[in-house]
Amino acid sequence: MSAESVEAIVERLARDGVDVVRIGYPDLIGTERGKDVLLEQLPEVAERGVAFCRAVYYTSPRGDTVPVPGGLDRGLPDITIKPDLSTLVNLPWEPGVAHCLGDAFLPETGEPFTESPRAVLGSVAARLGELGLTGVAGPELEYFLLEPDGPGWRRYDDATGNVYVTGRKGDRGSHLLRSLRLLRDLGIGATMGNHEFSGGQFEINLRHSEAPDAADRAFRFKSAIKELARQDGLMATFMARPFTDEGGSGFHVHISCVDGDGRNVFDDPGSSYGLSSTALHAIGGILAHAPALAALLTPTINSYKRLGPDSLAPWLADWGLDNRSAMVRVPPERGPGSRVEVRLGDASANPYLGIAGLLAAVYLGIRDRVEPPGPLSGYGYDPAKAPVLPESLPEALDAFEADAALLEVLGKEFATAYVAYRRHEVHRFSRHVTDWEFQEYAYHL
Repeated sequence: MSAESVEAIVERLARDGVDVVRIGYPDLIGTERGKDVLLEQLPEVAERGVAFCRAVYYTSPRGDTVPVPGGLDRGLPDITIKPDLSTLVNLPWEPGVAHCLGDAFLPETGEPFTESPRAVLGSVAARLGELGLTGVAGPELEYFLLEPDGPGWRRYDDATGNVYVTGRKGDRGSHLLRSLRLLRDLGIGATMGNHEFSGGQFEINLRHSEAPDAADRAFRFKSAIKELARQDGLMATFMARPFTDEGGSGFHVHISCVDGDGRNVFDDPGSSYGLSSTALHAIGGILAHAPALAALLTPTINSYKRLGPDSLAPWLADWGLDNRSAMVRVPPERGPGSRVEVRLGDASANPYLGIAGLLAAVYLGIRDRVEPPGPLSGYGYDPAKAPVLPESLPEALDAFEADAALLEVLGKEFATAYVAYRRHEVHRFSRHVTDWEFQEYAYHL
């Protein structure tokens, strides 16, 4: 909560021409839910919060209420969202509107709602703090921009070979420049961006910071990009792999830890890799819990169509020194820049839950002094050298449920809700007739 009084905040916002405060929060899959509040109502809302149906946390992308325990079975009770006024910022593209994040509480007790993704990450960060360490994360997110094509969508400004180009050659409407400038004004730490490998695909980098703040900024980034695309009559999608003939979009996370003096504890100039034993144990933890982490970082049915051999997305639970064919890449920087880049995640992941899972694995690796195998040498994707990651969402969920240590750190109530939601997604897909099935079978069978 902000140290500034609510009354002072209201006066300041009014002077800035703001008359509406938008309170947003992530549901279980990372979709932003929220409410627009007239400025004069903010003091009351800050004190009491605003009520939402708890089942909104379990709403599918198609609007179905998924039967997760605590929702339908309890008659669709309320949840209370209170604004975190320390996160207030004016929306550069929406005059008169300020935005802040919200935290979830149980109305009957006033206690934090433990299934809230923001609360899950906060709890995991506190566990790492018990070791005297603070987790630092730097998110990298890719997405596809789409333009209308009759009743459907096609890739925006589609052309081959535009990886790492800038300007109008791959972005005739200057989407990237406009987005970078507005994200800068939003204050979420956007630093740079480029056209990515596939036609209509972009990447924007965010600076690193303490993990909860990094997740806040990644969440706001995804919401902002979707909003900006809609203003231009386009659609931005963070779906893992939206097209059969192209690769997917990643959510790479750079992870390090600092001690109470702010020193990067992953650095050790005297070691063979320039990495401390703490860093190696963190890598060991990430690899040991990689199958379960897949449920959080590659969280959808579609996610597993991005992964595989020779895809530049991971297929094996391995690590390497500046090696992009490994699941965990150690960039060449050392000193304060020492870190690991986990390349498992795709852009559809809820950033709070993806980063929470990684921090939980890092915590367990450091606590239990887990030693990793030797680093990958050369080009990867040889299953004789490292375990194959889960190749489907059901496989990943099985691994997640079996990883008792990771679930204990993440919280059992959250884990139960998450698994129930994702199992229902698998069930819905198993009953759906796809275009591929019709094209494959209808004519001849």
